[in-house]
Order: sequence, then structure tokens, then C-alpha cells
Amino acid sequence: MKAGIDTFACDSGKSGVGIYLTQLLKRIPPSGALFELFGWEFDRYVYSDAAPDLEFVSRCSMSGKAANAIWHHLKYPEFAGSRNYDVCFFPAAHLLPALGRSPCPTVGTVHDMSAYWDCRRAKEKIGFVPGLILPNVLRRLDRIIAVSNWVKQELVELSGVKESRIEVIPNGIDLEAFKPRPRNEEGVVLIQPFSFRQPYILCVSRIEYPVKNHVRLIEAFRIFKERTGSPHRLVLAGGDSRGADQVKKAAAASPYRNDIFFTGHFPISSLPELYSGADIAVFPSMYEGFGLGVLEAMATGTPVACARAASLPETAEHAALYFDPQDSEDMADRMVTLSSNHDIYQECRRHGAERVKAFSWDRCAERTLQLIQESA
Repeated sequence: MKAGIDTFACDSGKSGVGIYLTQLLKRIPPSGALFELFGWEFDRYVYSDAAPDLEFVSRCSMSGKAANAIWHHLKYPEFAGSRNYDVCFFPAAHLLPALGRSPCPTVGTVHDMSAYWDCRRAKEKIGFVPGLILPNVLRRLDRIIAVSNWVKQELVELSGVKESRIEVIPNGIDLEAFKPRPRNEEGVVLIQPFSFRQPYILCVSRIEYPVKNHVRLIEAFRIFKERTGSPHRLVLAGGDSRGADQVKKAAAASPYRNDIFFTGHFPISSLPELYSGADIAVFPSMYEGFGLGVLEAMATGTPVACARAASLPETAEHAALYFDPQDSEDMADRMVTLSSNHDIYQECRRHGAERVKAFSWDRCAERTLQLIQESA
């Protein structure tokens, strides 16, 4: 079997999709199956540590979404045929803007359907035309991996994909990297070039408005500070995306703006230490296809408060405190509870440590690679 793996929409390994692909590549066994990566030239060495023995074939000299769409529609079929692929795997199929008729079977992973968040707001999220095309792209795939039952349900309802072609394979968590760490007695977490004074409340997510819901989190933080008078800071770790200026305006207008800290894109390798130093991790997003950050926080021993929305209850189950993502008061209530009630705080930590055991990158990779081979 010869399989091509498309790296075009994996954000150079920096995003959740990039983590997903990296974890899969680490677990490709040295067998008779031949895997090959193809994508942007500037991604040539991104996955070298994870898959040093895999060949990388660079394609599409022009970067950008338009070039990506044109290449996949016009050039991909010829390319896949010339490489004699028996199957092609698309780790970020939900970000695939177009796909010509494939000469071989195709398997794609869908991490979310955020383009249709809030009453199918395709026009606002990804533009009117791509919003119409996306379901057709997904229907072209022979097999689809959904990272949660929530995503599977949305694939059926929004894209008209037959349920029999979808398999749910949850993401995993790297428990060797994400684990509890001893607290620094000096009350400072040093992660070059950052220095975080404790205590702090943490939110790890790209800064995107309105779907990631940072504006309501900033309001909830104000309520939390006024109720408790605590010295907690709010750390927002994530790169800027659509509407980031709206979030930063809300932070600048807050009476506690001096206690709100934006890190920008945060190094993945340093995330475990950042989580470990936090008192609470909050995930206020209106939409998540899986919620990998929830597992990362729980694995480091940090209690979680998250929105009762999309896939988050499926991922966290009984190990988190939930709030209405549209209610800042409700969000603040959970933050107050975790900061003031020691018993609930410890209970969330215990349940979180148990919950993460249900997720494994080894199991995820094993079934994913098996499905790719079956499709070939």
C-alpha cells in the first residue's frame, strides 16, 4: 500500500489539527506500508521530528486559500495519479476548500463544522461560495473520521453525508507531556519569554470573535474579581484570528484590564507548564468539535469550567463544572466556586485525572491507520 498524506491545512503543526497529524505520524509503524507527505514547500521540515523517514513532496508554489483550492481542484487528481497512491488521507478535511475527482480512495478527518456554527452562518464564517461548496467536498470522501459524536451528527445533518461512511475516532492526550507538576514556591511561572505571576485563570484558544466567546469571559472575569476581591489574573493564550480586535477592545475597556494578559500564539511544547501553573482553566467557546484543551488541562491537574455547548460535555463528561456560554454571570459563578470551594476543586481534579484515561493517541492512531489501509 502507498498512501499520501495531505499537510496543506495543518497550520504548520501549530494548531490542534497540527498536533493531531504530528501524533499520528509518530505512530506510523515501520511496516511494508509506504506513507508519503505532500503540501506547502515551507512545511517540508515541520514534521521531520515526528516522521524522519517519510518523504515530503512539495507542491503548489503559491500560498494562500485560493491557491490551495485551485491546486486541490485542478492539480490534485493528476498528482495523486502520478504518485501511484492507493489511498489519500486528509487530516484536515473540514478545511479542504475543493477536491477534484480522486484517482484513489480518500479518507478525511473532520475536526469540526464551525463554518456552520450558529444557524449555519457560512457567509460570516468562511464566505458564501465556500459555504455552499464544503458539503460537496466532504461528500466526495470515501470515508470520514469524526473526532466526536457531535461532529458526526453535524456531518449527517449539515453535509448530508451517509452515517455509514462516518466513524468516530476521538483524539488522544499525551500523558507523558501533560501531567501535574509541582508548584513554584515563588508564585511565578517562568516560560521564556513570559513570566506569569500566580494565581491566574487560564483560557487556551485562538482569539476569535464571537465563536470563542472571549468577550463574555472578560465580563465574567470582572464579575469574579468584584465578588471575590482575589488577586487572580486572566491569561488568554492563543494567536489572533477573526475578530481579535473586538476581544482586545473589551479587555482594554475592563476595569481589570491590568490583570488581563494576551500571550499571542503560545508554544505547544510549553503548554503543559502553563496549564500546571493555573488555578482554573476556563473554556467558554460557543462551539468546539472536540475540545482538546479540556483534556490538556485535566491531565495537568487543573480543574476545568467549560461551556455546556457542542462537543464539550461529550469530552469532559462529569469531570468539569458547566455554565451557559451566553451568560457571563453563570460563567463567573463557576469560577467563584472553583476558587473558593476546596472540596469541589479537588473533586474536579480527581474526576479530570480519571477522565483523561479514556483518550489515547495510540488507540486513535491505530484505528485511523487501520481505516486508511482498509480504504486502500
